[in-house]
Amino acid sequence: MPANYNWYKLDNAAIIMPSTTQGADTRVFRICCELKEEVDPEILQKALDLTIAEFPHFNVILRKGLFWYYLDEIDAHPLVTEDNKPACAPLYYPGRRNLLYRVNYFGKRINLEMFHVLADGTGGFTFFKKIVMHYLSIAHDLPIPEDAEESSSATEKNGDAFRRFYSKDKNKVQWKTLGDIKAYQIKQVRDDNMQNHLLEGTVSAGKFIELSHVYETTAGILSVAIFIEAVVKSMSVREMHARPVCISVPVNLRQYYPSETTRNFFGVISVHFKATDYDGTLESILPAVKQSFAEQLTEENIRYTMNGYSDLVHNPAIKLVPLFIKDLFIGYFTSRSRRGTTGTMSNLGRIRMPENMEPYIDRFSPFMSSHNVQICVSTFGDKMVFGALSAYVEHRVLINFFRRLEELGMDVELGTNDYDAEPAGQDGVFAGTDPKSTGQGKRDKKAEKAAKKAAKKAKKAERKAAKQAAGKAKK
Repeated sequence: MPANYNWYKLDNAAIIMPSTTQGADTRVFRICCELKEEVDPEILQKALDLTIAEFPHFNVILRKGLFWYYLDEIDAHPLVTEDNKPACAPLYYPGRRNLLYRVNYFGKRINLEMFHVLADGTGGFTFFKKIVMHYLSIAHDLPIPEDAEESSSATEKNGDAFRRFYSKDKNKVQWKTLGDIKAYQIKQVRDDNMQNHLLEGTVSAGKFIELSHVYETTAGILSVAIFIEAVVKSMSVREMHARPVCISVPVNLRQYYPSETTRNFFGVISVHFKATDYDGTLESILPAVKQSFAEQLTEENIRYTMNGYSDLVHNPAIKLVPLFIKDLFIGYFTSRSRRGTTGTMSNLGRIRMPENMEPYIDRFSPFMSSHNVQICVSTFGDKMVFGALSAYVEHRVLINFFRRLEELGMDVELGTNDYDAEPAGQDGVFAGTDPKSTGQGKRDKKAEKAAKKAAKKAKKAERKAAKQAAGKAKK
């Protein structure tokens, strides 16, 4: 074994991810930086080489141990490639020695895709921003300001903040409460090949903040309220009476604990809303969202949430259970937790770059694979981006979301890798959308074929249901 050999335990949020990766939910997130010029792949490779030297703990593969998964450092040279895969395609394949991140480009876009085992969105952005800084520094002979340099050591970047701040909580263990509430599940036609479809809407950050002030709330709360409204508008009357809409909202725990880790360090709050309380206005939704934020973002509840992720690891009985049994156990509780979630909204906040580099950057866009619909939000300059990724081939909820933004006075610039963008434009919301604007490249012929097959299947089901209804009517 080499003297410099390193291996790392998974952090307490990451331990559930390898055993719950399934279908379109690859547990991979994507961060894009769109420049104001075409990307030079040779310069991007140099920038990646410089950056990974500062973040060596990302050059790892995922292995199975007897009791837990772990990360094993390898001597690998990551290569920049052109973007030619579906968004957030799998990075983890059991038994393969492949890195858990990829850097690619298309046109003016630089993309980082990362398996959530390595980092959360904040940690991923820390790594990605440094790639972009090195790229612009080389491309335009720009100095990287001292205040933009990483002040944290390699040990601090790779630290497990969950373990550091864990304290035994006598309250009910969090994972035991998952799925206590059965939420409304979005019902839309899925891609036959379970490939993800990417949509991106950009609005003026200044105008959106002004709008949130009109509603006497924050941009984050208003975003969640509009998401809930978009879901409610896609529901039937019967569905509105059956189950509540439950939106999961990740919370960056670095806001509450002093940590510079680039690994996972987040908690989750849940916003519940009874669809029958909706009266056609955002004012009927906002009080429930405000109340959920106020009640759950307290010091006590944040501590409880953080400890909840650690209870599984610190349970003496579970420690000695073989990994294959843990996988079954985690899979069961993950399926329960998914029953309690309608969708997810993750706000990564304002992205700051060195002032001398800002003129070369147009926007940043975040995306996360999910089993349902997840909207990720980021802001750079005056561009606020709502990025959504899902395996659905129809987008009723997202169309409702972006259409509502337009109704509220926002000019929405839309981009998608979806071959269905042009038909959707007949509804108005996707008019003018450039299918290549997300950097996905050429249209996926297989996906186009799958979409036609899904449409035929849906029509066949409709005809069958109509015949059955007609038969019952005759009787």
